[in-house]
Amino acid sequence: MKIFAFALRPYDELPYLDAISRQLDFSYDWTDEYPTLENAHLARGADALNIITNPMTPELLDAYHKLGIRAIATRSIGYDHIDVAHARSLGMRLAHAVYPPEGVADYTIMLILMALRRAKFVFKQAAVQDFSLAGKIGRDLSSCTVGVVGTGAIGSCVVRYLSGFGCRILAYDPYERAEVREHARYTGLEELLAASDVVTLHAPGLPENHHMIGEKELALMPEGAILVNAARGMLVDTAALIDALESGHLGGAALDTIEDEAGLYYLDRSRDILPHRDRAVLDALPNVIVSPHMAFYTARDVEGMVRSTCEALLAFSRGEDAPNEILG
Repeated sequence: MKIFAFALRPYDELPYLDAISRQLDFSYDWTDEYPTLENAHLARGADALNIITNPMTPELLDAYHKLGIRAIATRSIGYDHIDVAHARSLGMRLAHAVYPPEGVADYTIMLILMALRRAKFVFKQAAVQDFSLAGKIGRDLSSCTVGVVGTGAIGSCVVRYLSGFGCRILAYDPYERAEVREHARYTGLEELLAASDVVTLHAPGLPENHHMIGEKELALMPEGAILVNAARGMLVDTAALIDALESGHLGGAALDTIEDEAGLYYLDRSRDILPHRDRAVLDALPNVIVSPHMAFYTARDVEGMVRSTCEALLAFSRGEDAPNEILG
């Protein structure tokens, strides 16, 4: 079994892949390049691909299929960057990563606290020696109602963490969990939005969730409320969010992911003029935090991403099922 890894980071993912290949007895090759039609030939001789959040278009999938690739795993929980229907029409098996939820949950709590305490504005002013207090007053989390949208593994962990702060917690998910009910009350989405001082998103990036937070939903949120997104950028209508922030209706936002971020993360674009005006607008606002989609980025989670995807590809090569297989 040979795996070819695209967009592999040599400073963290490669050492894990090398160690795991020896433990699980498979061979591999890799590149730090993102997959394109021009470099598809690099995968020649491999049985499966290991990718990150790289768009897998029908054209790319066809090229890899001709090279003999029969399985692809993405080192991310989300898989909306893969044309799943086309891959399945080619007979390819697909998998996504699984890793412990605590890393993203930790980061989410950090974003909530930073937004409530106006940390971006405070630190920027301190950097120019403005140590005044005017305009910097924050809110304590214990006085807030927090709405958690999506209570899968990560959302459930966020609920558990929030319970320690003494805040009121609401939750929304089509599939309720008993452990979440111990700390939160499940409601409809509209009720949650209307009652929450902070709304944090943990829903999957499925087509039916596209722009689940748009103009109508943002208008339901109380004046001064904060929106946090450490899940998928496509959950939020960015134009509507900017309007809600510029009008003063929303009190702030903390975003680890935004729409149309492909080609930005995880690259050094410091010397480039970026064709992403929405990100520039959001980053310019003093009450908005924009981080580069790195809530997952802990040593434990990176190892889990590499291991779980390799284990799935090995299972596929043996004709077995994998718990993290993408089925539709």
